[in-house]
Amino acid sequence: MSLHLHNSLTRRLEPFEPQDPACPTMYVCGPTVYNYVHIGNARPYVVFGVLASLLRRRFGAVRYVRNITDVDDKINNAAREQGVPISTITDRFAAAFRADMAGIGAFAPDAEPTVTGHIPQIISMIERLIASGNAYVAEAHVLFAVGSFDRYGKLSGRDRDDMIAGARVDVAPYKRDPADFVLWKPSTDDLPGWDSPWGRGRPGWHIECSAMAEAHLGETIDIHAGGIDLQFPHHENEIAQSECAHGGRVFARYWLHNGMLNFGGAKMSKSLGNIEKIHDLLAKHPPEALRYALLSAHYRQPLEWSDTVIEQCVRTLDRLYGTLRDLSHIDATAVIPAGVEQALDDDLNTPQVLAIVNDIAREARARLAGGDADPARLVALKSDLLGAGLALGLLQQSPADWFSRGAVDGDEARIAALVDERNAAKKAREFERADAIREQLAAEGILLEDTAAGVRWRRA
Repeated sequence: MSLHLHNSLTRRLEPFEPQDPACPTMYVCGPTVYNYVHIGNARPYVVFGVLASLLRRRFGAVRYVRNITDVDDKINNAAREQGVPISTITDRFAAAFRADMAGIGAFAPDAEPTVTGHIPQIISMIERLIASGNAYVAEAHVLFAVGSFDRYGKLSGRDRDDMIAGARVDVAPYKRDPADFVLWKPSTDDLPGWDSPWGRGRPGWHIECSAMAEAHLGETIDIHAGGIDLQFPHHENEIAQSECAHGGRVFARYWLHNGMLNFGGAKMSKSLGNIEKIHDLLAKHPPEALRYALLSAHYRQPLEWSDTVIEQCVRTLDRLYGTLRDLSHIDATAVIPAGVEQALDDDLNTPQVLAIVNDIAREARARLAGGDADPARLVALKSDLLGAGLALGLLQQSPADWFSRGAVDGDEARIAALVDERNAAKKAREFERADAIREQLAAEGILLEDTAAGVRWRRA
């Protein structure tokens, strides 16, 4: 079976055929960096990171882009409350985000563009939309004219009234149509802004991803992915403005959306306050258990999150690493089993992969307990166990490291990200947070040294 993915645009499972078989392209909407991200935010980066790894194995390469939104009203409010420039907020929480992603083993993107680094590209795209008649200027705002794009709503399948209600549109006298959305808005002197043909201002949210995707992946990309909560209005608006700016060419050929995490009987969200920050979870639980939990349900389905779920994942990993410890006398190289690849080919069926992982470990334990010392079969089982784990980013540390819950080999990226976060906290004069990071690393046996050349770290 070739790779099949559920395309939200067509609402069916489709064979994946990239435009360029030598290098598929994928864009995943990244975080707005004004606070720590919660575990629900991490689900797309874990799941679609697995997809990026699969694409790399299957096609030899992939161009995976995940953006950072570093200008936004929430960022502006946080900076105003603390009396600091927005860069103080965004530098700190972008570093924290990277540390959290490294902590749970989310595969890094090939490019991580920022909004503030792409203002010229955003302005250029808006100018094209105005020139094509798809956008207009009104009272120092630039708005996209939804009525100019007859396919608006094709992704979400909503009717016009539902779309307006779902978007929680601002009622403004300068809008020609209540559904029109902002591409550019004016900035007062106390807000960040950039010079533009329409005056000093800043971009709207939706245009940012369209411009960054175009800059790094071209006019038509293979896969656009993100949480189901972004399907409307964000992704719907991305399609409208991108396809109009590109002369009607398809913006994204496959749309993938992951389900939400539920916590305490409701969708996990900052607005409800029922969130679990990754930053806090990493201090309380083994990071690999968090990753295992995020992969335990199919990505398109909701996932119930609780301490009980994490504890179950810890116990499961105890058994799996215990099996690897019992096989420590066997030399084997990780090879991803065909059954694992087949499960991932079926719309990233990670629960099926985890079932295969546990079946392999179960057979290995049974053979060891029964005195079956067939060397060839034990080598194959260990190879399959390591390979199946590799496909999901699991079981790649040594059993000794897992059971000690200490720093793991190959953990340099996470440590470096925490060092960056500490530097950002010190720059923001948040010394209590900087000290907490030092103490966290010290507890893991990582010592920091502040030198004239910068911060160095070493294992105790």
